[in-house]
Amino acid sequence: MRLLKTTARVGLAALALTFATGLTPAAAETTLVLSSWLPPKHPIVADVMKPWGRDVEKATEGRVRVRVLAKPLGAPPAHFDLAKDGVADITYGLHSFTKDDRFLRSRIGQFSFLGDNAVAVSKAYWDVYTGELDAAGEHEGVKLLSLFAHGPGLVHNNQRKIGSAEDFAGLKLRTPGGYIADLAQDLGVTTQFMGPGEVYEKLSRGVIDGVTFPMEALKAFRLSDHIKYSMSVPGGIYNTSWFLVMNQAKWDALSDADKAAIEALSGAAFAERAGKVWDQADAGGAELVAETDIEVHQANDAVLAAIKERAAKYEAEWAEAVKAQGFDGAKALADLRAQTGVSF
Repeated sequence: MRLLKTTARVGLAALALTFATGLTPAAAETTLVLSSWLPPKHPIVADVMKPWGRDVEKATEGRVRVRVLAKPLGAPPAHFDLAKDGVADITYGLHSFTKDDRFLRSRIGQFSFLGDNAVAVSKAYWDVYTGELDAAGEHEGVKLLSLFAHGPGLVHNNQRKIGSAEDFAGLKLRTPGGYIADLAQDLGVTTQFMGPGEVYEKLSRGVIDGVTFPMEALKAFRLSDHIKYSMSVPGGIYNTSWFLVMNQAKWDALSDADKAAIEALSGAAFAERAGKVWDQADAGGAELVAETDIEVHQANDAVLAAIKERAAKYEAEWAEAVKAQGFDGAKALADLRAQTGVSF
């Protein structure tokens, strides 16, 4: 009898707390699972995704938690659909990893000569893609939380210094797909697509001669022992367009207050956060490379001219395709470059 009275008192106390807070025990906390495919110590995971998750929990007063998985729920190219289909609640990834054309307009964030730092490109990319090119419309089935880009893309290889356009011919390079794969092939490169986690093995075994990556990757993926030359291009020879998305049903289930709190930490704010981390990581990669025998050089005028000629062709083709969807791609690209301060 005494046990029944004690249980009743505990139950009444819990019920009183429920009425006082307006929350049921089941509704008091939502845990969102974020599938992460980069190594756990990669700057994007350790210094962007996890701190953002902690900030979400703080901003929602503990009602929403983000759990970043140590191992992904699928291969990197599958991550957009993992969120769309509800396998994961939140995912990030590269648009170029998706093998269909659903992200045509996102390619604006992949072209050459976009910007000399990740903060400027990421903020401009978010602003222009969402504002002029209806990014939300290309991310049907998910809540688009943010977009970002890495630092200027470089060409790293262990065969020869690239002093002319002809020096690209025959190189076997890993690319992330999308625009840079097309551009590299046009220059005579044999491209291979693979996830970043596969690059070290393939490079160390001689399956590939090099990679297209920002400077940070030489440190993040331990590639410096297998690279001899790194060629930079003003504004980057390419960039990559990244998404941060959430399953639509999970988003819809959140309260308006929690949605507002998450949105305040996402969008342009997240783009700037990610850009700062990329820039810091690029600086760390450059410091490491400075201690090695890797020769870092800028593309000369002849190489730049060859890249610009081909880049202009791909930009024009993209603008025509985007025009068919009712958007002014040429203006959007010019506006993005105006924001980052790059002339082309």
